[in-house]
Amino acid sequence: MKLGLQHRLLLLLLLPLGIFALAGIYLDYRSAGNAALRKDPQLQHLLPLLADSVLPSAAAPGSLPVLLLAPELDAFIKARVGMAGVRVSDSAGNYLIGEPWIAGVLPATLEPEFVSTEFAGVTYRIGSQRVATGSGELILQIADGSDSRQQWLSSLWLRVLLPDLLLLLTTGFAVKWAVARALRPLIALKEAVERRSPRDLSAIDLLSTPAEVQPLVSALNRLFGLVNDQAEGQRRFVADAAHQLRTPLAGLQAQVEAWTQAASLSAGAVTLTSDKLLKLRGATRRTSQLANQLLALSRADSFTHVAQAMQAVDLKKLCESVLYRHLDAATDKGLDLGLEALPAQARGYEWLLAELLSNLADNAVKYTAIGGCVTIRCGVLPALLPAEPSRVFLEVEDDGPGLEPAERPLALQRFYRVHGTAGDGNGLGLAIADEIARAHQSQLELDYARSLAPRGLRVRLVLQAQPAAQSTS
Repeated sequence: MKLGLQHRLLLLLLLPLGIFALAGIYLDYRSAGNAALRKDPQLQHLLPLLADSVLPSAAAPGSLPVLLLAPELDAFIKARVGMAGVRVSDSAGNYLIGEPWIAGVLPATLEPEFVSTEFAGVTYRIGSQRVATGSGELILQIADGSDSRQQWLSSLWLRVLLPDLLLLLTTGFAVKWAVARALRPLIALKEAVERRSPRDLSAIDLLSTPAEVQPLVSALNRLFGLVNDQAEGQRRFVADAAHQLRTPLAGLQAQVEAWTQAASLSAGAVTLTSDKLLKLRGATRRTSQLANQLLALSRADSFTHVAQAMQAVDLKKLCESVLYRHLDAATDKGLDLGLEALPAQARGYEWLLAELLSNLADNAVKYTAIGGCVTIRCGVLPALLPAEPSRVFLEVEDDGPGLEPAERPLALQRFYRVHGTAGDGNGLGLAIADEIARAHQSQLELDYARSLAPRGLRVRLVLQAQPAAQSTS
């Protein structure tokens, strides 16, 4: 199952072809064996012709007989030059005429006998018969070394293996091409799913998939729908809960603020002390901030699932508005909150980018020591290549304790706070900013401050620039 579908199909298609090739080799060998079995009848047919070919010598009595081959026997030997021959011996087996190398078991009766013997690396089938001729009783032998079984192995490569191998290779390439063409829709479907964001649970188009996998795609779409409904229910619950908490928390915070201002600071007062009121006020502020952050997080998370048209956003105006919003908090803490904003237009969602920049500025103000410096920046990034699309950036930099490289991915997780960090944060600021960055098909870049490494923290978001013709003032 570790093999891909294409390799499994190739294996399953080529395996029967390999079995057929082996069966062809076996049948070819059996055919060679059947041809060898037909040698004995052929030799038995030629032995009488050999007897007729032996003539008495016209010379003195006792001289060797003369061998004048019959036409059919002569044709048989000439068709097997070097692989066939005849021998004539006397009744005792002594050589008279023919091929002296032909030997074998001498027949004891007048019936033909057949044996196999090897000479010079060739196996010969020899037919022998004792015959009474005009020259007396003679032993006639015909040898045939053209046994197809012994020739079969030498011709196996050329006659059997080479054609089968060419057939397998040709079929393999043809099948691979055909399977690749047939599986192209599946590969396209696989690549489309791989390119998806983990948060993209939209349904797959059934019409663009082959009929064989449409049931699988339908099942996946149902699963996507169930997961999406569950995630949407969770987001809706968080949003509703945060929204419902905002009103009573705002009222509670107003009450506590009023109590703090009206509280008696005289010693021995029976009412709540000023110290306890301050703690209660801090708790209500943190709880109210948490509700607002949960609501912002839920909205940012929903934007990663629902495609909405982006608009032109003036980053310089956005930075100025966020600066004014956090100026009082920075002043109360003795921080130098500065702005380095150049004209820049981005494609995005303005209220989400405002939430992102506000969270980054709030974190910087909150975790920078008294008397520190926080800078909000925006501008246009220089293009590295001539054809590269224009890019702009938002950035917040502080001279606080910063983040170690190993902790930066963890800092983007929800409710994560760096160990030993002072302050009363909820661990959601960077998580909300990261969620908003995802909604803009980007990601936050965390690094040390430019001139303070390894101290300080610089958080940057790179965005696609709005084309000049579509930008708004």
